[in-house]
Amino acid sequence: MPNTSTDTATVSSPPSADAPSPHRWWILAVIGLAQLMVVLDSTIVNIALPSAQRDLGFSDGDRQWVVTAYALAFGSLLLLGGRIADLFGRKMTFLVGLVGFAGASALGGAAGSFEVLIVARAAQGLFGALLAPAALSLLTTTFTDAKERAKAFGVYGAIAGAGGAIGLLLGGFLTEHLDWRWTLYVNLVFAAVALVGGALLLQRTTRDKSARIDIPGAVLVSGGLFCLVYGFSNAESHDWNSVQTWGFLVAGAVLLAAFTWWQTRAAHPLLPLRVLLDRNRGASFVSILITGAGMFGVFLFLTYYLQQSLGYTPIKTGLAFLPMVAALMLSSTLASTVLIPRLGPKAVVPLGMGLAAAGMVWLTGLGLGSGYTTDILPPLIVAGLGLGLVMAPAMSLATAGVKAEDAGVASAAVNTMQQVGGSLGTALLNTLSTSAVTDYLAGRNPKDPAVLAQAGLEGYSTAYWWSAAFFAAGLVISVILYRRDVPATDPDAAPVVHM
Repeated sequence: MPNTSTDTATVSSPPSADAPSPHRWWILAVIGLAQLMVVLDSTIVNIALPSAQRDLGFSDGDRQWVVTAYALAFGSLLLLGGRIADLFGRKMTFLVGLVGFAGASALGGAAGSFEVLIVARAAQGLFGALLAPAALSLLTTTFTDAKERAKAFGVYGAIAGAGGAIGLLLGGFLTEHLDWRWTLYVNLVFAAVALVGGALLLQRTTRDKSARIDIPGAVLVSGGLFCLVYGFSNAESHDWNSVQTWGFLVAGAVLLAAFTWWQTRAAHPLLPLRVLLDRNRGASFVSILITGAGMFGVFLFLTYYLQQSLGYTPIKTGLAFLPMVAALMLSSTLASTVLIPRLGPKAVVPLGMGLAAAGMVWLTGLGLGSGYTTDILPPLIVAGLGLGLVMAPAMSLATAGVKAEDAGVASAAVNTMQQVGGSLGTALLNTLSTSAVTDYLAGRNPKDPAVLAQAGLEGYSTAYWWSAAFFAAGLVISVILYRRDVPATDPDAAPVVHM
């Protein structure tokens, strides 16, 4: 073992440092609950937006900032949060993130004005940027046995993939039966359970006092990610030719290029490039980015279709996604425990990308008279199976084999890819969908309900086709980048650090 104080936890009695934690499956439950809270918060508020808008009186133009404020803070601060977890202790960072996230949720739930709600959502993003990478790095360092690690990441990948759909279901139920404020207050319940479990089960690691946070790197990457997320978010309300869109995107690219250059020279780099240069890890990061972009074709536009075209209630909409969630959880576990150890990622991840693309293409045929059982359910299940085959293996391989001191920042990079991919997908698919609607309405009567309904279908179909294109690109890229070999099953190949 390297002689650094961050490699292993200090233990006062047996079992030895190499023995697995006896509470590791309870730790998985705590980590999974915290991750579910962070993931579902990106969608749970969406269904509540109309109610919040009526209550607080903000405009349609301001509505997007309830979502964007969270995404901006979360996406731009993730890498810094991951390094903080590595340097100051994953348990402490995890618990601070939980308390802060709960406090911000309480503030948002009690908000009496639009401005307070936006501040609360930004604070949720800030503390989520501490919580998410700490949670994933705790999972990485808690499960060191190869078979157990595969099962743990199967569960974690299912939560990460299904959290958005669960958020839609829970948001619909709370909004319909209680009040929109409960879509924020519910986080207090999640956080309280995870906080008690984390305080009791997690052990502290000793801090490497010689390590420092790379301040210039933190400024460059946070600024770059902020500009990218802000630019993609602006594309929803501004034209792609607007300086508020392309200007921020260009600035983000320049800042991230400068960050990459600086990481080769910094004494204590925020994101050591060795984390990214392994082929399987690089392929996994790209797969997570593409999946984050493509899956919004399901969650976002199918939600619009079910509610606006078919007249589903918020609760019925959430229930409609449950079979997809079940399929995702099934294939996620199967991929991690059976398929990857036998076939390797080069066969499994492209198969998942192909199934997801097929599901998206299938959804393009939906119409105003489509039935759930015959027309909607089959492509949902196919897409769910595909997403599960991608999410769990990619998340596991993106953090496999990293050094103990890099576990937090590698985990943060996973969350960053998912967040940036989601922002890119939301902005691009919204823009393409809106353009398709505009083109269809040209020369037609926009006041005719039948015309408007068909225009909506044209927009949704366009989004599904482009989502399919994302996944098709992911299939090609994953075939090229992933190595042919099966990942090592020797537990010693992974960093042995017990929390």
